[in-house]
Amino acid sequence: MEKSLKIRKVNTPVDDAASVAAVLDKAGIAFEKIDTVNWPEFPYRPEVEFRAAHTGDALLLNYRCKEEAVRAVAAHDNGPVWEDSCVEFFVTFDGKKYYNIECNCAGTILCATGPDRNDRTQASAEVLGGVKRHASLKGNMPSEGEGPVEWEVSLIVPVETYFGSGLASFDGVKARGNFYKCGDMLPTPHFLSWNPIGVPNPDFHRPEYFGNVEFE
Repeated sequence: MEKSLKIRKVNTPVDDAASVAAVLDKAGIAFEKIDTVNWPEFPYRPEVEFRAAHTGDALLLNYRCKEEAVRAVAAHDNGPVWEDSCVEFFVTFDGKKYYNIECNCAGTILCATGPDRNDRTQASAEVLGGVKRHASLKGNMPSEGEGPVEWEVSLIVPVETYFGSGLASFDGVKARGNFYKCGDMLPTPHFLSWNPIGVPNPDFHRPEYFGNVEFE
């Protein structure tokens, strides 16, 4: 069954990503689970949840994870963060192209847009620099074998991050999207989604399996 998410608006100005969780706590924003195992050959299911709100001009994202091992090797934005302990939000506002914002457990992100997985345009350094991040493990990565590891990342994503969309505000926007957790190069690779994906092999670039996302 296709899932739906309503992203509530909060009126609290948020300038520091480290304060996102507290703002969402105060607003009573509930967590949603990323727990769908779509491919039986990858059965590992770490504990992953997310919550989201918006301020009109910015999207607030907060992810919490607990997994047996973590990895954060991608050193620069727009690098292969999906190979690390990674959480992702894919969204389309017009049904023609979609955006992917992917973030590893150290706060390194990737952002791109396009109609499919092969025809994508990466965000500029200026756009990426506008996304504020807070990562609980940044500067304190555990050694391999120290699991289970609990970690959290929060993002403040300005509406301008969705370059080329024409969006001026998130107010009242109806979209479609999906949330993911992966770790392609972890000791136990895994590929979890919020909304189920009905293809035979792991593939998050499937907008036909996005759920409904409505901004208040």
